Formats: sequence, C-alpha cells, structure tokens
Amino acid sequence: MKENYFGSNLRKRIVFIVIVGMVFIQAIQLIKMQLLESNKYEEKSKDNSIKTIQINAPRGIIFDRHLDIMVGNKPSFTLQITPSLYDTSNSKIIELILNVKPGYIKKMLEQYKSFSKYKPRNLMRGVDFNVISWVEENHSKLSGLNYIVDTQRDYSFGINASHVFGYTKEIGREALKKSDSTYSIGDNIGFSGIEKQYEEYLRGYKGNQFLVVNSSQKIVYKYKDGENDIPPIKGNDLVLTLDYKTQKITEELLQNYKGVAIALDPTNGEILAYVSSPQFDLAHFADVTSNELWDSLRTDPNKPLFNRGTLSMYSPGSTFKMLVAIAAMEEGIIDKSFSVNCNGGLQYGDRFFKCTHFHGKVNLKEAIEESCNTYFYRLVLKLGIDKLSKYSNMFHLGMKTNIDISPESDGLIASRKYYDKVYGKGKWTDGYLLSIGIGQGEIITTPIQLAQYTSLLANNGVTKIPHFAKGYIDSKTNEFFPFKFDSIKTDVKQNTFNFIKDAMEGVVEAEKGTARSIKLPNISIAGKTGTAQNPHGKDHAIFIAFAPVENPKISVAVIIENIGFGSTFAAPIAQKMIKAYLEKEDVINKDLLNTNKRESN
Repeated sequence: MKENYFGSNLRKRIVFIVIVGMVFIQAIQLIKMQLLESNKYEEKSKDNSIKTIQINAPRGIIFDRHLDIMVGNKPSFTLQITPSLYDTSNSKIIELILNVKPGYIKKMLEQYKSFSKYKPRNLMRGVDFNVISWVEENHSKLSGLNYIVDTQRDYSFGINASHVFGYTKEIGREALKKSDSTYSIGDNIGFSGIEKQYEEYLRGYKGNQFLVVNSSQKIVYKYKDGENDIPPIKGNDLVLTLDYKTQKITEELLQNYKGVAIALDPTNGEILAYVSSPQFDLAHFADVTSNELWDSLRTDPNKPLFNRGTLSMYSPGSTFKMLVAIAAMEEGIIDKSFSVNCNGGLQYGDRFFKCTHFHGKVNLKEAIEESCNTYFYRLVLKLGIDKLSKYSNMFHLGMKTNIDISPESDGLIASRKYYDKVYGKGKWTDGYLLSIGIGQGEIITTPIQLAQYTSLLANNGVTKIPHFAKGYIDSKTNEFFPFKFDSIKTDVKQNTFNFIKDAMEGVVEAEKGTARSIKLPNISIAGKTGTAQNPHGKDHAIFIAFAPVENPKISVAVIIENIGFGSTFAAPIAQKMIKAYLEKEDVINKDLLNTNKRESN
C-alpha cells in the first residue's frame, strides 16, 4: 500500500515539474516578445493596418418626361486630407499645385477642427487628373494626403434650367446638426431646386471599401480581395414633367431678356417648360465654386440667382380682366350683352382713368378681345371689392401655389380687410378699385400663379398643383412610382368658361384682337395680352395663352421685363412655345420602364 502511494506521488510530481517547466518557457518567450522584440511587432502591425474607405453613392439621374437625360453624372476626383497625418510643411507646394490662395489648406483644417482628426476629409472636389498624377507620384512625401474617385453632376445634355434643377453643395455644419445621422461632414446635399426638394430620392446610400495600407497610408492591397466590401447604392432616378424640346426652345427664346416663361399641361398641372431669365451656368456648381464667382453672381444687377418664376411679383395687367368678367357673370351683375361706350377713359371724381384708345361701343367679348380698360373700370365698380376678392381667392391668385420647389412668394390681392388696415375703416372709396379692374394697383401675382390661373381658364376650372416631378424609378427594383398632387377646383358654370374661352380665342383670331399677329393656320390659340405698370422703369410685357382651344394640351404664361406691350414681345414667345410642344416632328410615347437610356448613362 505504501509503495503504491509513494509511486503515485512521484508520478504526480514529475508531471507537475514538466508542466511548470513548459509554462516557464512560454512565459520567458512572452516576456522576450513583449519587452525585447516589441518594436519589431509594432512595425509589423503598422505595416498591415486595415483602413475603411467610404464610397459615395452616385446621385440619381434626372430625366425629362420622355426619359431624355437632362442631368447626369460623370467621374471626378476628390482630394482628401487626414488632419492627424498631414504634414503642414507641404501646404505651400500643394496650394500652388491646386492653384488656390495661400492659407486655403489652413482654413480647411480649421473647419474640420471639431471633427475627428483621424478620418480623411475633403480638401477639394473636381480635382484635375494632372494634380492626381502628381499626388500619386509624390505619395511617399505627402503624408495625410490621398484622393478618391467620386462622381459629380454632368450638365452637358443641352438644358440649363438652373432655377429648376438647382445644385448640390457640401453640407454645412448647421445643416449637419439638423439632418439625420446618415450624413457626415463633406457629403454633397441638394441645396436648391429639384436637387433639394427631392434629396431623399436622389441621394443614394454610401458603400464601404476595406483596404490594407502601410505606415504611410499607401494602399497595399484589398482586404480579403474585397469580399467584405459593401457597394454603394445609386440614388433613385427622377422623372420630370419637363418636355426637353419645349424647354430648350424656351431657354433660347429668353436668353436675351429678363423675364419668365412657364408652360403647363392644364389638365394635370405638369410643368412642360420653365425658364427664369437670366439663368446661371450650373456647370460652375458641379465641383468647386470660387468666391469670385459667387460675388459676381450675387452682385449682378440682373439677378441671375433669383428665381423670378416663384419669387418675382408683378401686376397681372389686363390678363386679370377675365377674372373680373367671370365674377360679374357668375354673380349675375351683367350678361354677355352688357355694353359700354368707350371715349378713351373714365372720369371718376377729379381723376381721369385712361383707356388705351377710343373703342366706341363694346360688349364684353369685344372688351376682352380689344382690351378696353373703360369697360372694366365700369364693371369693377358694379362688382365691388368683396366679390372681386372672393373670385381672386377661388382662382388662387395672391397665394402660394405650393409648387414643388421653394421658396415661393404669396403675392397680394386687395380685400376689404386690406384696405381697412392700410387706409383706415371708412377712409377709402370704390375709386380704389378702378386700377384693380384692369390688373394694376394693389394686386400682384407671381408668374407661377399666373400660369396656374391660365390652366384653370383652359381646363374649365379644374387642374392640379403645378409640379416638376412626375415620379421616380427605384434604383433597386427598377420600378416607376408616380407622385401624387392635390387637385384645384373652382365653382364656376361651364357656360361662363365657354364664353371666356371664346373671347380669349378672339384675342388671337378676331380682326381687332390685340394678339392677332400670332395667329397660326393649324393651331387654335386662346390668349390675353397684358402690361404690368412699372414705377421704376419701362413697363413689363405679359401674355397668357392655351392651345388648342377645343382641347387644351398646353397653357403658357410669359412675362418680359422693361420692354413694353405684351402683344409685341411676350405673345410671339408664347406662340413659339406652343408650336414647339404641339408640332412635334415625331410623336414620342416612351414607356417609363424602358431603361435603355438610363443604362447607357
């Protein structure tokens, strides 16, 4: 028994000594590795670090209503800087290569000071390939400097439409605080126009690429051959309501004028063409916009950055006469046979309100065709302020249209409440209405309101909110999803609309019509000339129209600033817009799901 006991203990001791010995040897090796060879392993770790690179998603393509590309994408280079690794002694030569002012890099680093200094930040977008070649050749000397292949907007498709498309810009610090967490510093974001309004559809989702880099941050190879990479998801493509041909011709027609031209489909509010002139060149906004360019655009007296279509407010002039006529007929104040003798104006109190000339005896239809002011002076006095403001509201004049770009002005339509506030209760008379009866005085509308008003006249008092976007094509499923917009309706009898449309057709077709010069042999046009008085210079020319009269497919509003009468300048532009849209050489009826053009881009 004792022998067994001692024999068992001896074996246990031998095993214990062996185990302790092995642990001791491993401990010695561990200590040696940690203390004596730490530099070796630290260098090896540095040489094999993994770096995550975010890959920006291309924005969605912007198409016209027939899937013709209006705004695309093209490859570009973005130079990036990692603040923690950057050697400031290189700034002078880099700024020289980039052709920027001294201190540019210091300023950019200052902007990024409150963000992580270990992540690469955008130094400059749209960098020339020659600069990238120089960076690549001198990479070992340019610590903290690298570049990525990115995309930028491509505006080379023949359409500018700067106030429609808008532009993208790097997200600012304040906007970053307000936006959702999926944005980060250096991201491009829709800043105006369609780019801003439909940002959530156009922007896409970023991807990630995992790379093995050395101690100089030089890329050695893709981590696991890229099998863990997450590809970016392109933004959804946006299909607009614009008609490429009509938009292009309208831009050409307005290029030498200050003003606005808008065409709508009166049946559904779709905007077929929209030009606010002068425009600005969107190509300058595709990458880096210099301070000098910004200053020149901001101080330009012609205000190219100003969207006249939604923000400018003009008196509607004689185009307002149809509303006065509708209100008077609907309220039973007159019928179409009511006549007035025009002797060149109307004496009211101690003031003589002029007409354009002596018209003699005119009925309502003739008063619209020949634009007789005297007739409408008398008519508005019969109508009164309350009924006038009632029908102005019904046709959505003097209020925002809620078009799908912003900002937008309200305008103004005088009312009893307005006059009481401005002049005092009981301190104004109906004489204040005389100017309003011909669309002057305390009545101002935006061009988009005037275009919507024209659509309501064309389509018997029914249309939809004016809009640019038809829908979007999902980048994952390739399905088309239409957008929905609210309808607008007026409470006006069909007979009244029939009469008004007949009178407006007479403006173009009748022997004494004020726009008879734009009559076409194969398209019936209904229109109305107008002149917006301008206390600061020459008057503005206005013309509204729709065609064909029997089945309107297009309604147009044109305003040309500081140029005179509507029939001389605005009407011919409207006529050419109508022809461009209705007289197509070939009928285009493409399926929205046809993706050939999108794939070729």
